[in-house]
Amino acid sequence: MAKQNWTAADVPDLSGKRIVVTGANSGIGYEACKVFAAQGAEVIMACRNPQKAATALAALNSAVPDANVTVMDLDLASQASVQAFADAFNATYESLDVLVNNAGIMMVPYGQTEDGYERQLGTNHLGHFALTGLLLDALKAAPESRVVNISSGAHQMGNMDFDNLMYAAGKDYTPLRAYGRSKLANLLFTYELQKRFEAHNINCQALAAHPGGSNTNLGNHLADGIIGKIMMPIMRLMMQGADMGALPTLRAAVDPDAVGRDYFGPSGIMEMTGYPKKTSSNSASHNADHQRQLWEVSEQLTGVKYL
Repeated sequence: MAKQNWTAADVPDLSGKRIVVTGANSGIGYEACKVFAAQGAEVIMACRNPQKAATALAALNSAVPDANVTVMDLDLASQASVQAFADAFNATYESLDVLVNNAGIMMVPYGQTEDGYERQLGTNHLGHFALTGLLLDALKAAPESRVVNISSGAHQMGNMDFDNLMYAAGKDYTPLRAYGRSKLANLLFTYELQKRFEAHNINCQALAAHPGGSNTNLGNHLADGIIGKIMMPIMRLMMQGADMGALPTLRAAVDPDAVGRDYFGPSGIMEMTGYPKKTSSNSASHNADHQRQLWEVSEQLTGVKYL
């Protein structure tokens, strides 16, 4: 019987494990790193902003005095940065037990990454697709490794239009629609990755998680408008803390009973708050044709081939 009220206290001893967390300087990523470190893992915080990362590292070392934590630069909106991170990691480490693809941007105005990708899909999906592929040898070198992709309930608002995947010139773009597409892409990627792990007998598992409604700085920019100034304080009252929001990520990363394709989210009403449970994603995320098509497009766009 599945355990009720799974908490950070259920995270097993992680001594000897190496874990990479993207977007680790705040919110869900930071809270996950803190728990991983407290349980003895070697943690690499992959962060875009060196100053914020240094502040987060100092706070983590204060909270977990014997933490084994390193900061490395990573900007997922830059394929060159992803390649540089992977080169540096692979030159330093031989194996990787858990990769938590956590970093992301949410509901931003239309724009492009330096590689010409729509910002939300480029950062939230393509950056992580490339990173995972470039770290695949390290994942394969570790016994029973895991890749955890962080999605969102917003995946239910996404759709995959492969004729206009990047909202060319902003056509049909809305911040929510593009965010939903990027979060749907996270799940399509997870399920296709697991399929390929199994087809090639790779002892690695691909899982996903979503934090529900968590009080982090991810949506701070949404508070700028008049409606945002009214609604955000109300919404924050309905949200849980980042420590609770990190629990689905932690469970996907370390629960010994979790397996590939599992998707974890909060157990409360509308999966907004509560302890983590195994949940399900929508039918669009299980579209096998879209899983394969997104994979092929992602390989073409990033130039990263897995197998």
